[in-house]
Amino acid sequence: MILRVITAAAVIVSAAVHFKLWLIDDFSSIPTIGPLFLLNAAGGLAIGVLVLVWRHWLPALAAIGFGASTLGAFIISATVGLLGLQESFRGTSELTAAAAELVAIFGGIALLTVWVVRRRSAGQPENRLTAGRAHLY
Repeated sequence: MILRVITAAAVIVSAAVHFKLWLIDDFSSIPTIGPLFLLNAAGGLAIGVLVLVWRHWLPALAAIGFGASTLGAFIISATVGLLGLQESFRGTSELTAAAAELVAIFGGIALLTVWVVRRRSAGQPENRLTAGRAHLY
């Protein structure tokens, strides 16, 4: 449960930073980037809640995807620019979000690993073939 809380908190911290940038730091006025920051905030909140309440591999995978895509977009923005926005690798908001996204990635990986190990130790396969289609648990 501690791993779930840490991973969920990391995703929600990143989402909160993006919401703060959108609401207070006027990123809402930047075309394309503004709506994406608001979408990031809403999506991060939803993923964080799912990591806490749904004991399944999908929220862990979503946390990894959220962290990787958000951190990737920041790195692109800080190096070559993204959709007209040029960021930097300094600043409290930037460093806080980047650290949270790294924790979300590694926390999600750890959650997936725990999920697979528990399924194997319980004697349950990760997937099974039923009627010619793969159904994941």
